Amino acid sequence: MDLILVPFNSSGAADGVARAPSALLDAGLAARLPGARVVDAAVPTGDAARGPSGLASENALAAMVESVSERVLDAWAADRLPVVLGGDCPVLLGALRAADRRGYGAGLVFVDGHEDAWDPHRSPTGEAADSEIALALGWVPGYPPVLRPADLVQLGPRDAAELTGAGQPSLADRVAVLPGERLAAPGGLETAHRMAAGLVARTEHWWLHVDLDVLSTEALPAVDYPQPGGLSWEQLETLTGQLLTIGGCGGLSVTIYNPDLDGGAAADRIASYVADASRVAAGGHR
Repeated sequence: MDLILVPFNSSGAADGVARAPSALLDAGLAARLPGARVVDAAVPTGDAARGPSGLASENALAAMVESVSERVLDAWAADRLPVVLGGDCPVLLGALRAADRRGYGAGLVFVDGHEDAWDPHRSPTGEAADSEIALALGWVPGYPPVLRPADLVQLGPRDAAELTGAGQPSLADRVAVLPGERLAAPGGLETAHRMAAGLVARTEHWWLHVDLDVLSTEALPAVDYPQPGGLSWEQLETLTGQLLTIGGCGGLSVTIYNPDLDGGAAADRIASYVADASRVAAGGHR
């Protein structure tokens, strides 16, 4: 198993979520996974200026994606499970780029409190963390697709009102989406499992991405963009276990913890979650 540390903040800053990987190591993550190799991905800092695409820190984004892609390919070449620790959600693009380079028909199970498919020009921040799904699908000029809409399942977004208010179209009519209120309701985890199992059955290879803002603010207040609703820790742990026991997961990414907001208080709980998920994923890795 490779723990790939990606201290990337798509705002261009070197703090905030960029400090999450080191906070998880300080909480003893590597020690909970004997034999895991800790790998640093080269991540430059950027700036908040928007480029022609509407994205901030475009050069830093491109360099990060390339670095993560190389680290994921290295893990697969050594038959090791890549576990990518952000930072924020665009670290996922490196994993999808790696799958594309290896010629996999890749699927993505995307567990997140946001759809993350903004047109960068409409995004309130210009951060790639608003838009990584749009980037992956090739909907942003200059960014070729590394994922097909049919190969994506989104679980947990609860930003529909924000998207409507901004005139940003939802993904719900183009990809399989289980909104956050339905995911958290009775029977929601079982529905999520069925959706993911259907995806896995028709793809050669799949990746699991977990943005911790799928949790409620009560469960994890240390996120930059909190919203009402969300999962409990117990629900997220159950969901993750159910998804990974489907088998065949090629790797996972965990993102969006800002230790600056809680002095690192949640790092131990998150490290425990990542370690448990990594062990289950490694058991069914292909």
